[in-house]
Amino acid sequence: MRICVIGTGYVGLVAGACFSEMGNTVICVDNNSEKIKSLRQGVTPIYEPGLEELIKSNISQNRLSFTEDINNAVKNSEVCFITVGTPQDINGAADLQYVYKVAEDIGKAINSYKVIVNKSTVPIGTASKIAEIIRQNTNYDFDIVSNPEFLKQGAAVEDFLKPDRVIIGSDSPKALEIVKSLYNPFVLNMHPIITMDTKSAEMVKYASNVFLAVKISFINEIANICEKTGADMAKVREGMSADKRIGSHFLYHGIGFGGSCFPKDIKALIKTAKDYGCDCSIMDAAEKTNTQQRYLFVDKILNRYNGDIKDKTFAVWGLTFKPNTNDMREAPSITIINELLKRGAKINAYDPMQATAKEIFKDTINYFKSSYAALDNADALVIITEWSEFRKPDFELIKNKIKSPVIFDGRSIYDKKNLSKAGFEYYTLGNSNS
Repeated sequence: MRICVIGTGYVGLVAGACFSEMGNTVICVDNNSEKIKSLRQGVTPIYEPGLEELIKSNISQNRLSFTEDINNAVKNSEVCFITVGTPQDINGAADLQYVYKVAEDIGKAINSYKVIVNKSTVPIGTASKIAEIIRQNTNYDFDIVSNPEFLKQGAAVEDFLKPDRVIIGSDSPKALEIVKSLYNPFVLNMHPIITMDTKSAEMVKYASNVFLAVKISFINEIANICEKTGADMAKVREGMSADKRIGSHFLYHGIGFGGSCFPKDIKALIKTAKDYGCDCSIMDAAEKTNTQQRYLFVDKILNRYNGDIKDKTFAVWGLTFKPNTNDMREAPSITIINELLKRGAKINAYDPMQATAKEIFKDTINYFKSSYAALDNADALVIITEWSEFRKPDFELIKNKIKSPVIFDGRSIYDKKNLSKAGFEYYTLGNSNS
């Protein structure tokens, strides 16, 4: 099938690469000429395991190409995917200006029947607005499909190639069949393709993300109670996870969620709920709890030093919002590090993907090329992002390098008893003995 993917951000690049991997001819479109130039050489602006190799392979097979020419891309495609960003506006709602501009451009370019698939995260009812804009700019037939993405950063290629489910929303049986045929090669594992109307498909995306966000905030509140009461959070999680109705996924306590999806989507759904006069107290509380966790972690550090961290140096491991990505959007590290800097502390930072972080922190912190080098002259180690390389470090080396054997762990990745035996002070959220 001939496809164009408009928008070469996180979703667009993964979708374009994976569709081309299945033998489709894919044209990816973006208005950023520098980005297009780099992508033609197989260089990606984002880090995602396996993505760059997939792009280079399909470019070499002439199945994947990149262009700034949206008009030509639409004309030469049967299915057009909209994958542009929907950033949060000042009111918390999704900013749809880029989606609507693409819809207008598609309408002007249509030269035959097309299936227009929106993959951007948009408020309920956006599909009909996209259809209206396109209809104002063409007399050709077209159909609109809502096809939300459910990609985990750090595992996006795997998620796309082997999805848990595919959601396709449309009022057109013809369009549903076309898009279903496009996804059939991805569900040979018998996972479902679920069809519905466009509004329901748009809601599935928000409802799924916000549910997971609420689950994270809930377990963080449980951890905070455990810390005050003396209950063992690790054992509480183990007991809860054994219940099949609850499961273990997204049940890890810590400094909360970040990234481009959960924070933005929970705000957008809250805004939609309030616009329609619906109560959203659970979502409101989840958002508040998530922000609070970052400050509780800062308090944990301050309390250890009786509130005075002026001229203290902290080695920080992990800056990105989660492992296996270079994404710094809504990263907990931003809040935590800025709070420490505000109080006169110095930061020695290491992250495997710290180039993006430099755009945010600039020269306010010191950057190191290895985790152990960041420990030199540090008063304590602070773990913010749980990259795999931090899980089994050389604790003797850590102890010898830092001034005092003190670790503040925002992700609770170590065993407190073992570290105590090794002579460390180990501080986590949800631990009454910290």
